[in-house]
Amino acid sequence: MNQNHTPLFDALKDYHSRGVIPFDVPGHKHGQGLQEMSTYFGEKMLQLDVNSMKCLDNLSHPTSCIKEAEDLLAAAYGADYGFFMVNGTSSSVQAMIMSVCQPGDKIILPRNAHKSATNGMILSGVLPVYVQPEICDELGIAMGVTVEAVKAAIEANLDAKAVFIINPTYYGATSDLKSIIELAHSYNMAVLVDEAHGAHFHFHDELPPSATSLGADLVAASVHKTGGSLTQSSVLLMNKGFVNKKYVRTIINLTQTTSASYLLMSSLDIARKNLALNGQRILSHVLELSRYARGILNETHGLYAFARELEGTPGVHLFDETKLTINVTGLGLTGFEAYDILRDEYNIQLELGDANNVLAIMSLGDTKEHIDALIDAFKDLSKRFAHQTKLTYVHVPMDCPKTAMSPREAFYRDKVSVTLRDAIGRISGESLMAYPPGIPTVTPGELITEDMVDYIEYLKEQNTLLTDLEDENLEMIKVIE
Repeated sequence: MNQNHTPLFDALKDYHSRGVIPFDVPGHKHGQGLQEMSTYFGEKMLQLDVNSMKCLDNLSHPTSCIKEAEDLLAAAYGADYGFFMVNGTSSSVQAMIMSVCQPGDKIILPRNAHKSATNGMILSGVLPVYVQPEICDELGIAMGVTVEAVKAAIEANLDAKAVFIINPTYYGATSDLKSIIELAHSYNMAVLVDEAHGAHFHFHDELPPSATSLGADLVAASVHKTGGSLTQSSVLLMNKGFVNKKYVRTIINLTQTTSASYLLMSSLDIARKNLALNGQRILSHVLELSRYARGILNETHGLYAFARELEGTPGVHLFDETKLTINVTGLGLTGFEAYDILRDEYNIQLELGDANNVLAIMSLGDTKEHIDALIDAFKDLSKRFAHQTKLTYVHVPMDCPKTAMSPREAFYRDKVSVTLRDAIGRISGESLMAYPPGIPTVTPGELITEDMVDYIEYLKEQNTLLTDLEDENLEMIKVIE
């Protein structure tokens, strides 16, 4: 297929060129009713914020320019089918789970999955079978899962319908996905892959292989994270075999808006073209910048920017070098503290800080000027905090908690609010997590432990953004009555 073509974007430009008089939604009518935004962002952007119509196709049932754009997407990723998603990759993850599992079915997944997987289980009524990810105590983070751990979960749950894998983790670690796919398929289980942070993998031969190229059945990829499209735009990719395309579309339409943004969709069309035609060249530059930064940071006192030297260690089959994670405990700082200092004092916004590390995501738009600014800021941090004692490793509870009931059952059961301390030993009725990365510390249906509460209180002390509790003061949590 001609990857230089952008059928949806071209149709949108053609519509704009005709000067159509709008008597449909949206109500701002090409920006006339939203002048302040139109003036600041530009008239053309508001003029292109239009609704579905015959000449622009319909995302719920694409037959023309959107269908062509989705076909080009699938071809670019080496998949059989592709779907544009405008409710974010969270919607893609939920659609994957609901496409292969029915209420009461089991799904095998790592406990460090994003909250969208938990919410997918609530929506579908699926029962989780958690696989313990490998833990790197030195860095205080969870890595991938081993083939052996997945095999043990499969053999103990032969009635499971699917295996769910993260490729890569937030920090860039990938599991041996090829072996896991072959294993799951040998047991007649579908493989679902959260590739939210790996949308760029398919377009460079020095990056880990993409899930579609390895034969995964459904893959959710955040093109907006590492592929260059607008925030909230995502894709769902599918290979033939275990899943029915028409049924997947039906599932998507259960939760995805019927008023899809053409700004978001056209950004996917353009980003796909750019990745297909220029991905190898651009990502080579990104890798060059990443290696340059790591080389200097690892010569700087108190810092450790880990990368491919972790390959072959438990839970790390391959590593994505575009994830620039720096361990800052050698400066006597937590990652939360370093994250705040870099933003507030150096005007540098990182992706996240955790107890021990900060993460800088590198992607298509990075420049050497920005990388040098990041390096200079870290060098200055090193000088400022060189006198501090190396921080004691912060214990982050990452062991699989005990599941007392399904997430869906717990979500809908009668609940009472108790203090965090009084919740120890009780069954949680809601989720709680630091965001980013959005990996739950506790989810509905799990037994709340003292380790969980200790860590939550530590996160509060670090002024971390905690989400999903009904109590805005983060003092009470709902438990099963």
